[in-house]
Amino acid sequence: MDVSSFSQSYTAARQKFLSACAEAGLEVESHPHPLTGSEGEQLALDVALLGSPTAANLLVLSSGVHGVEGFCGSAIQVDHLRNSDWMERCRHQDLAVLFLHAINPYGFSWLRRVNEDNVDLNRNFIDFSQPLPDNPDYRSIASLLLPQQQPPTLLSTLGLLGYALRHGTKALQTAISRGQHSHPDGLFFAGTEPTWSNQQLRQILRRLGRQCQRIGWIDVHTGLGPCGVGERIYKGRNTPEDIARARRWWGEEVTTNVDGTSSSAVLNGTLDLAVMEECPQAEYNGMTLEYGTKPSPAVLKALRADQWLQNHHGVDDAQRTQIKRQLRDAFYIDTNEWKQQVLEQAREVSELTRRGLLTQ
Repeated sequence: MDVSSFSQSYTAARQKFLSACAEAGLEVESHPHPLTGSEGEQLALDVALLGSPTAANLLVLSSGVHGVEGFCGSAIQVDHLRNSDWMERCRHQDLAVLFLHAINPYGFSWLRRVNEDNVDLNRNFIDFSQPLPDNPDYRSIASLLLPQQQPPTLLSTLGLLGYALRHGTKALQTAISRGQHSHPDGLFFAGTEPTWSNQQLRQILRRLGRQCQRIGWIDVHTGLGPCGVGERIYKGRNTPEDIARARRWWGEEVTTNVDGTSSSAVLNGTLDLAVMEECPQAEYNGMTLEYGTKPSPAVLKALRADQWLQNHHGVDDAQRTQIKRQLRDAFYIDTNEWKQQVLEQAREVSELTRRGLLTQ
C-alpha cells in the first residue's frame, strides 16, 4: 500500500490534504487560526465536504484533535481522498462525507498534544456554565507528574509506581488522563473556557450537521495500545442499543471505556459530547480509532518531558530538539510497516461506516 500520504510536518500534511481535495474536485473551507505555526506558516482547520449538505447520512473523518497525533489522521484523510474507488462509492444521494483536517492545528505544527493554551482539546467539550468538575486524584499526584528537572527524578517516578501498586494501573491512568482543571501548567488540562478549536468545531456542526438524520464519525488518535493496532473505541450514547449498533457496524471487537474493555480510561469533555449536543436530531455512532505506538511508560515519559519544556524557559536547542523528537516518536511511528497497518485498518473502518449509514 502506498504510504506517501504521510508527511513529516504540519505544513507538508496540510499541502497534501489541500492538493488531494483539489484533485478530488472538492472545495476547501479554511478556518484560519489566530497564531502562526512553528515555521511561520498559516495554521487552519480545513474542511471539505463530498456530497450534499442536506444528505440524510453524514460520515465524518477527523484528524489532529491531539495536535501531534495529526500525522496519522492527516495521512488517513489524504489516502481516502486519493482512493477514487472509495470516493466514487461515497457519491450517493443520501450520503455526505465531511473531512475535518487538523482540528488542533497549533499542536500539530508545534509538536504538542495540547493546544496553544496547554489545553487537551479532547477534554474541553464540557458545559462551562456549570461548576468545573474536580479531579482530586490528579491533584494527589500532580507534584510527581510535573518534574522540576529533566529527566524526572527517580523519586517522582517511584512515587507514580507506588500509586499504581496501591490503586492499580487503571486507576493511575484515569487519575492522569481523565482531565483536570486545577493545574493550567499540567498534563491533560481541560481549560476554563471553550478553546478556539472547540468554538470552530461547534460552528461547523451547526451548519453542516443539523440537517442529517444519522452521523457516523471516525476520529483518529494515536498513543494507546499495541503498536500498529487500531482499537475501535465506541463514542456515543452509552445505551445497550447504541453500543449494539456500533458492534453491528464495526464488529464485536468494538470497545468502550465505560465497561473497561478499552485501553482508554473514562474521560471528561470528549468530542462526541459536542456532536450530540449540537446535533441532537441525529442518531450518532462515533468511534475513536486509536492506533498503538509505543508502550504506555514511554508515552508518559514523552508527555512529562514536553510539559517540562513548556514550563521552563532558556532550554538549549539540543535538549529542546531531543524532547520534541521524543514526543513525535511517541505518537507517530515513522516506518512503512506501521503506516501500511494504519491505512489498511482505516480503509476497512471507513468502508464499514459507509455501509452502516446506508443500510439502516
